[in-house]
Amino acid sequence: MTPRRRRWFLSIFAATLTVLAASGSAAQTPDGKLVFETHCQKCHGPAGRPSAGIKKLLPEIPLWDAAFFAKRTEEDILNVLRNGKGKNMKPFSDRLKPEEMVAVARYIRTLTP
Repeated sequence: MTPRRRRWFLSIFAATLTVLAASGSAAQTPDGKLVFETHCQKCHGPAGRPSAGIKKLLPEIPLWDAAFFAKRTEEDILNVLRNGKGKNMKPFSDRLKPEEMVAVARYIRTLTP
């Protein structure tokens, strides 16, 4: 194989790997917003601000603001998702895959109530 042909082959091979890697990772990464909307929004509201009715029913439900997240790491949030919190938030470890919980934990940090 000539050096020119080898370079051409390697560039095509590298481009193919890049496309395969991009399509594979995109398909495997859950959409944190969609998972949140499906499982969390009912209680926590669309932006981490529960409705007045939910807040009255569940007074311990937190408001997700900068002060809340300053005190919590992603692992803290994942721990709550896995194990639940208090009497009202049940564990999601039986309903969500680990990668879905990570996607939700990252998504809720983008919310700005």
